[in-house]
Amino acid sequence: MKRFVWRLQRVLEIKTKEEEKKREELLKIAENLAQTRAELITQQKVLRGIISEIRGENPRRRLGRQEFFIRYSATIDERIKILQQKASQIELQQREKIAEVLKIKRFNEGLEKLRAEAKIQFIKEQEKLEQKESDESATILFTRNMLFHNT
Repeated sequence: MKRFVWRLQRVLEIKTKEEEKKREELLKIAENLAQTRAELITQQKVLRGIISEIRGENPRRRLGRQEFFIRYSATIDERIKILQQKASQIELQQREKIAEVLKIKRFNEGLEKLRAEAKIQFIKEQEKLEQKESDESATILFTRNMLFHNT
């Protein structure tokens, strides 16, 4: 029996590699997002920590610390806003990359389905050819036997 050869196999292999590459890119984006979120949470904790320290102090020392906090909090607030914007941008990239991966995955699934159908068709055709050859061999053998016995 002939070996099954599918002419779109190379396309499927290329798309599979492309899907793997996009998944790796998605993983890097997810890591970057996790790092940005961790940094954002750290900055927010620092801000909350300073606030709770100021609350616990006596009123005389509190005024000086509050003044320092007001100056410092503007810097931290700006850093938090920048980190939030960065996280939003990364989330957008992540959604786009997920859409790309899903698109390629659906394409690959379609190709794999076509390949399975082509293989089934190939097997059916090979079985028909084998049956035809078997029938021809049986007919030839029967005809030889008939000729041999009649002579």
